[in-house]
Amino acid sequence: MRQWIALSLLCMSALLLPVSASAACESPIKFGALTWESGQFISGVLKYIAEDGYDCTVEEVPGAGPALETALSQNDIQIIGEQWIGRSPIMEDAIAQNKVAVIGDTLKGGATQGWYVPKYVLEENPGLRSYQDLPKYADLFIDPEDPNKSRFMNCPSGWTCEIFNTRLLKNTGLDSAFNNAHPGTGAALDAEIASAFEQHKPLLFYYWQPTGLMAKYDFAALEFPAHKDACWQDLLLANGTSDCVSGFPVSPLGIAVSTPFIKSNPKLAEVFEQVQFTPDELNGAILEMSETKRSGDEQALVFLRENPDVWREWLSEEASNNLATNLGIGLDGAITEDTAAASIDGSAQATIFPSWSLETPLNNALASVVQNYGDVFRTISTAALTYLLLPIERLLTIIPPWLIIALVAVLAWFGVRKIWFALACGAGLFLIGAFGLWGALIDTLALLIVSVLVTVVIGIPIGIAMSGSKLLRKIVTPVLDVMQTMPSFVYLIPVLMLFGIGKVPALFATVIYALPPLIRLTTLGITQVNHEMVEAGRSFGSTHLQLLIWIKLPQALPSIMAGINQAVMMSLAMVVLASMIGAPGLGEDVLQSIQTLNIGQGLQAGTAIVIVAIIIDRITQAFGQGKRARQKTIKAGRRPIG
Repeated sequence: MRQWIALSLLCMSALLLPVSASAACESPIKFGALTWESGQFISGVLKYIAEDGYDCTVEEVPGAGPALETALSQNDIQIIGEQWIGRSPIMEDAIAQNKVAVIGDTLKGGATQGWYVPKYVLEENPGLRSYQDLPKYADLFIDPEDPNKSRFMNCPSGWTCEIFNTRLLKNTGLDSAFNNAHPGTGAALDAEIASAFEQHKPLLFYYWQPTGLMAKYDFAALEFPAHKDACWQDLLLANGTSDCVSGFPVSPLGIAVSTPFIKSNPKLAEVFEQVQFTPDELNGAILEMSETKRSGDEQALVFLRENPDVWREWLSEEASNNLATNLGIGLDGAITEDTAAASIDGSAQATIFPSWSLETPLNNALASVVQNYGDVFRTISTAALTYLLLPIERLLTIIPPWLIIALVAVLAWFGVRKIWFALACGAGLFLIGAFGLWGALIDTLALLIVSVLVTVVIGIPIGIAMSGSKLLRKIVTPVLDVMQTMPSFVYLIPVLMLFGIGKVPALFATVIYALPPLIRLTTLGITQVNHEMVEAGRSFGSTHLQLLIWIKLPQALPSIMAGINQAVMMSLAMVVLASMIGAPGLGEDVLQSIQTLNIGQGLQAGTAIVIVAIIIDRITQAFGQGKRARQKTIKAGRRPIG
């Protein structure tokens, strides 16, 4: 009897309680949280369809790509919103075992890639249509770091596309006329492309879609032969042997779902198979998402509200009505009164903070400077390359490695007067060469030497001027505070747009970063010179210049040398970070190891940087000691052991 009563109560409660949000789904649907913009946007659209169109409960699970794919194969998550077909061994194995399926055709025509130039370049040069035409038009793409050759802008270091682009450059014979430039990061590549378009300059580069830049600028793809899969598989290998040339494959985009999801939610799976965006729609959404700083879900909401004619074709009539109602629009796209009122209430929400964002004005100002004065900054860049960076780099390249090692060892002994330290310096440099990093070391040293020279030429005079003027100190000190505390990555953005990718923006970013400690310590050293010594010099009739040269600077030398030491060390740190904007050297190997998860390469390059840092630090510290302290160091080095 009690069992019948309990069953009756359960049935009544089921009838009286409101329908659960997950009535159309047996259980909550878990989406993989994707990190790239197109994936976030597509996932947002799918979540709104499932939740507001079919009354399902959705959740989002964070994780890296391989981890999410493994979770999908185990049905720990049910959906990955964007999957590039044929790119992941984990997914291929899961599909073969019938644990996962990739459904739909999310991007009409598939994801494309290729070698591009700005459209205006083709319009101004009608004969340039194919990669085979590039030798005749190589002068359009002169490499500022090597004016005897042109430049092809590859994709970021460590990406798979870097390998096949390098192989294509070689197999087409274009490597004899074009240098293979590596931008370091995707953001650096985007900045170089944007800078070229803003200045109406020619540029040869690799790119792909879906991306926001495809919607912002007019790219023109160069023609290649038809895609050959066997050739392409060889081009993906860095040590491949084939000399074939193939066009780029088109990668279909789909939605990865677990097999149990398809069985338990067949209607929703059918809907997801219908989801498709045109390239203009997807690229435009990514661009708008980037420029407005919206999340993927926010951009998906905007897209669904503005394009009901698109998603009505995917959904059933009932689901379309549900989604439109929850979005607060009619199926014709008209906004309902409730939605309009909610928007007004939301925008009128009280806040004590005014809207003073400087982001848009600063971005517009930088774009204006690039457009109007880009040639001026590129002229400065060319001069810095021609008269500073390239001569020192060539000099270091000409000098035999054994001679450089010997000179550094002698310098180390002369500074520290310890034979073991001199031998350790030589052994450390020899180890860097044994790692196969001597060329990268030369690139790093050249950039380091020039940046320190420029820093010294600018920093010491400013420090001297500040020591003699309280007003100047009040003006310059806050500027130094900003330069010293601003995250170093911020310096890379404007110099990249102004001077282009490569060594010159790295030089200017390094100088900005290294100047403050040298200026501060120079000022401090001169202001702390014994006042009685200065008065004694004045009593003997010394001029201001004589006082500076013969009294103040010698007395302030230890402090100035400490400033130079700090400038050198900060320059070395920034030179490594500058690899993110295409500066070659040891930092490039570190960055590449991070992007390819190559721990061995990373440890080797990191060890080389540590060796260089220790050598430079100890030698500059030794030469930065005062005369008496230096004599004590020399005597200690001569003292017999034991």
